[in-house]
Amino acid sequence: MISLFISLAVLIIGYLVYGKVAEKVFAPDDRQTPAIAINDGVDCVPMKPWKSFLIQLLNIAGTGPIFGALMGAVFGPVVFLWIVFGSILGGAVHDYMSGMISSRHNGASIAELSGTYLGKAAKWIMRVFSVVLLILCGVVFVTSPAALLDELTPDWMNGTFWAIVILVYYLLATLLPIDKVIGKLYPVFGVLLILMAVTVIGGILFSGGEYTIPEISLQNMYPEGTPIWPYMFITVACGAISGFHATQSPMVAKCITSEKQGRPIFYGAMIAESVIALVWAAAGVSFYGATELLNEALKGGASNVVYEISTGVLGVFGGILAVAGVVVCPITSGDTAFRSARLILAETFHSDQTKIKNRLIITIPLLVIGGLLTWYAIVDDNGFQTIWRYFSWSNQTLAMIALWVSTAYLLKKGKYRFGSLITALPATFMSAVSVTYILTAQEGFRLSTAIAYPAGAAFAAALFIVYLVFLIKRLKANQQLST
Repeated sequence: MISLFISLAVLIIGYLVYGKVAEKVFAPDDRQTPAIAINDGVDCVPMKPWKSFLIQLLNIAGTGPIFGALMGAVFGPVVFLWIVFGSILGGAVHDYMSGMISSRHNGASIAELSGTYLGKAAKWIMRVFSVVLLILCGVVFVTSPAALLDELTPDWMNGTFWAIVILVYYLLATLLPIDKVIGKLYPVFGVLLILMAVTVIGGILFSGGEYTIPEISLQNMYPEGTPIWPYMFITVACGAISGFHATQSPMVAKCITSEKQGRPIFYGAMIAESVIALVWAAAGVSFYGATELLNEALKGGASNVVYEISTGVLGVFGGILAVAGVVVCPITSGDTAFRSARLILAETFHSDQTKIKNRLIITIPLLVIGGLLTWYAIVDDNGFQTIWRYFSWSNQTLAMIALWVSTAYLLKKGKYRFGSLITALPATFMSAVSVTYILTAQEGFRLSTAIAYPAGAAFAAALFIVYLVFLIKRLKANQQLST
């Protein structure tokens, strides 16, 4: 239990200290943001800072910090370390830079920013990669809440019924101006989400000793022998670092009214999400008492695990409150996933999104594809797990690319030495994670660790060397200009 309190304290300190460092490196100023300079009434709309924070939190805090944290808890309390330090040094920096750089480019998507700082080839790769990721994300965030609602409602309101209801809501949230649906509902849902996390951890802490949160240990407690490297770093994405956030931050970057709001909104929302992930990781390792039992429970579906923990810890009323928060959490990321996909495709085809017809032309095909994949995830016993695994890997790969984009931006802006290292180091780490995972995973190349581990390390080292070469060139050029 002490480890949990220390982890929470370190997250807060990380926001206050390292968040300031990230802000100083970026150096926000008084220039006009897209919400002021463009203000198109659809996507670029001024919002109050507290509302932008709650929207950002709900955008990024989908199924990941709940389901991902529970699946990560199977490794044992070592998962606390990844959530805490992954967020402070990687995830929050990633979200902050993605949002702030986008704001300085009229709210451009991560795909467009990749083209600006990594070249045209990177832009087209990222356009395809981002849209695929967002569709997979939308499917994950339809299937998981639909399955949970299926547990709570009469038989005729099954998973398929709820999936259709959620997709209809996604249609409205994707089409309508951001302040009409998202801007009005998210503050209410944000309070529910925070209340849910508080009640769950409160039930664990004040259970009279029935549940014990173990202390941090480096021991791998995964009962089936799955190695911590790189699997834990892929499994727990949204609670530590997530490329999906690089698609969401630009959307909120269109709504902030001052660059100086960036740290509490982007960096702060990621820290808040990590608190949610810590809560569910702690609940997972304490409620079942052993990782073997948690692992067995997860084989019946993460939705069932959430339901068991919520009702077991809080009783019927408290359980309904907690489950409602868990349902809201993914739905309020799924709608913005499709909305972000619409914006990326609109950028690609130079489509004016102030016209409802143009929004429909892009939105309808996206939701049709999402609906077909959702049907597959529901009818196939392994459908959800398959989509989740591909989503998780593509998610972390996108985080790697977004961090390299941020590094290139900082180099271009003259942020040499430590300034660009703030993104280059986590980018290098995530490069090793992503490549090692896809080389060893069942859905990847299935290579032995004897091959995958050195290959992943070599790939990451090669990218870091390229970074150093550019850094040295920039330093020399800067010295020549000075003399």
